[in-house]
Amino acid sequence: MDQACPYGRWCGMDVSSLSLDVDQHIEITAPDAAVFEGLIRRLGDRNVNPNDEPMPMRLECWPGGRWFRDLGDGTGHLWGFVQVIKPPKLLEIHGPMFMSYAVAGHVAFRVESLDGDSRSSRSKLSVRHRAFGLIEDEHRKGVTHGWTHYLNSVKTECE
Repeated sequence: MDQACPYGRWCGMDVSSLSLDVDQHIEITAPDAAVFEGLIRRLGDRNVNPNDEPMPMRLECWPGGRWFRDLGDGTGHLWGFVQVIKPPKLLEIHGPMFMSYAVAGHVAFRVESLDGDSRSSRSKLSVRHRAFGLIEDEHRKGVTHGWTHYLNSVKTECE
């Protein structure tokens, strides 16, 4: 006799349904350092949500630094911790990001010159977000749009 699964809709899931892998990039007419600085601003106090409403965050720019939304009076949401920071080329953050439930995530932002010279006026900003856990459908559907919004906002900031 078959028993009902105690985990509801999560029973019988394969690994692909428990994982998320988003890889996007955008070309920006600005040198690497300006793109990296624009990224840091957009991940911090100049952050806006996909509806262009202010959603300021705090990013502590050192290994182990927090990336979080400070709501004041000791309240807020922790999105992750800085794992690697190598200005103006790389920022990696690990944590749940916008998912406040059982999930492990990692996001890497990479900046590279399109002309082979870091002072070049053309750069590529890439984001790769990978996560593993019981990822809700709403987040799975919205993550691509969300990172596209981030990339476009950095482009607007820098050009």
